[in-house]
Amino acid sequence: MSFKDHFSTRSGDYAAYRPTYPHALVDYLAGLCPQTDLALDAGCGTGQLSVLLADRFERVIATDASAPQIEKAQAHDRVEYRVAKAERSGLAAASADLITAGQAAHWFDLDAFYAEVRRVGKSGAVLALITYGVIEADADIDPLVRHFYKNVVGPYWPPERRHVEEGYRSFAFPFAEWTAPPLAIEVRWRGSDLLGYVETWSAVRGLETAQGRQPVEEFGRELLALWGEPERRRLIRFPLSLRVGRL
Repeated sequence: MSFKDHFSTRSGDYAAYRPTYPHALVDYLAGLCPQTDLALDAGCGTGQLSVLLADRFERVIATDASAPQIEKAQAHDRVEYRVAKAERSGLAAASADLITAGQAAHWFDLDAFYAEVRRVGKSGAVLALITYGVIEADADIDPLVRHFYKNVVGPYWPPERRHVEEGYRSFAFPFAEWTAPPLAIEVRWRGSDLLGYVETWSAVRGLETAQGRQPVEEFGRELLALWGEPERRRLIRFPLSLRVGRL
């Protein structure tokens, strides 16, 4: 199965504008693991989760099938980045205490990925599939963002996006599963930050191909007009959905 590369052409934007996961997420996952020697972060992108895992694990191996994503990844002494598909990590058998996939599992061949998880995970290791869907903003701008998400770029989302919107609940998950606590990414962004994040959406590439830049630029003008003072920072929330289980 070839991997669907929606992000390599915007790796710089991805590194700059994708939000950082909360430390509470890493603390929760590390607390489930009998040992914290090695974490595998599959589909790591530019390392938003990988570098946080390094705060709690002795080593982190972070893999992504996109070489440009790996080239833009955040450097960390305890993180080793590799260009590799999630389904063929290259790790030694029974070596990982934690396997994570942040905002990535909907692109995987899940059966092959689960086979790789069973191969590389130690007995008792933890697997966590993590995703976040539609952002939550304040009442001034939330209706505009949701309209753009659903009605303007909506037709251009890849079919895999539905798994994100469902919080991965429709995924087969053949592991002993826990119910995770409520967690969310919270950032205080300027309007330009939110626009930068929107530019990383895979559906925006499809919209541009079909209609050019005008719809995206129009959304940007409307958003900034509603935003007010350019340097004003507004709270943006990304509620997390997790599938967490033990091997």
